Amino acid sequence: MKRNSPFPLLAAILAILGLTVAACGSDNSSPDPASLDAAVANYAAGVHSSYRVSLQSAMAMDAAIDAFVEAPGPASLKAARQAWLVARDDYGPTEAFRFYGGPIDDEATGTEGLINAWPLDEAYIDYVEGASGAGIVNDPDAFPVIDAGVLASLNEEGGEANVSTGWHAIEFLLWGQDLSLDGPGDRPFADYTTAPNADRRAAYLATASDLLVSHLRELVDAWAPGGGNYRAEFESAGRGEALRRMITGIGELSRGELAGERMNVAYSERSQEDEHSCFSDNTVSDIIGNARGIEMVLIGSYPGGVSGPGVLDLVREADADLAGKLKSEVSASLAAVRAIPSPFDRHLVDGVSDDDPGRRSVLAGIEALEAQTDTIVDAAEAIGVTINVS
Repeated sequence: MKRNSPFPLLAAILAILGLTVAACGSDNSSPDPASLDAAVANYAAGVHSSYRVSLQSAMAMDAAIDAFVEAPGPASLKAARQAWLVARDDYGPTEAFRFYGGPIDDEATGTEGLINAWPLDEAYIDYVEGASGAGIVNDPDAFPVIDAGVLASLNEEGGEANVSTGWHAIEFLLWGQDLSLDGPGDRPFADYTTAPNADRRAAYLATASDLLVSHLRELVDAWAPGGGNYRAEFESAGRGEALRRMITGIGELSRGELAGERMNVAYSERSQEDEHSCFSDNTVSDIIGNARGIEMVLIGSYPGGVSGPGVLDLVREADADLAGKLKSEVSASLAAVRAIPSPFDRHLVDGVSDDDPGRRSVLAGIEALEAQTDTIVDAAEAIGVTINVS
């Protein structure tokens, strides 16, 4: 068939890919398609590498938990807690790979509620441990066997706060409730030796850790090269759709999730229960890790030695000034959250003035994350991608 001009066809192809052609005379220019492809490929490799690093440290945590369960004592409990903290810090940046219907957030098959859900109803955890009088059901022996299937079935049963799996269930089992403003929870190792339901509690801890490792392994497999998995679908969706997902993930994390759900809710409500890792006092590290994940996607540098073009490189091709602004704002938000004093719960106490330096530092972090989100949206538009973030 004879074509009068190649340009309508080119425009149609670019529209399908979710990209736009810069108008003649514009100060901006669209990134080169090869650059777009390289950024998408580097992201996919970086996500896979990041989850592999997270899995490796979670497996080390699992081994430390098994050692504690086998021989409960002060030293083995301390080692298990430290292994959780290390593994948690490796996981934190990976939250930037979410919020666009990927392997964790898919409505049909996602594992979001099983991995990182919070806050926890501590009475519900007590019930799963087997403690009577927890107020959940009348029969504390309703689930006589603790296994992965039971824990998964109980997760968020009857309410979102009824969390029985994932990072924070393990955290509570290791630290217990935090009743101090000067340090984390201090669950005694005797809860796993002579306390009521000690054997069941130990089985719960070991199984929850195994289950988390299993879910992280699923994420590694989902992003592995070779085809037949989520990564293959991601890379075949077209560069425009891939970029939309990449930037949606960091945009949604930046404001709606991190600045909002993970910081502002606890800050404004002065609620320790809404603090992210409230039992271990790891919340500030969680916040920093999430903010680092946003930076990773922008600069294209990931754990495990993966490095290449990132979103900022694409934006720089289209609008160097906008890229510079976004880079500065992300650096500022990282500096702001790193300046928040630990533990986070000190800033949530009733009676502490909003002018208190700690409270001001939390608000500064929130505001910096919110501000950069608008620039992330502008950056997406500069490279021809439209995102909607809360």
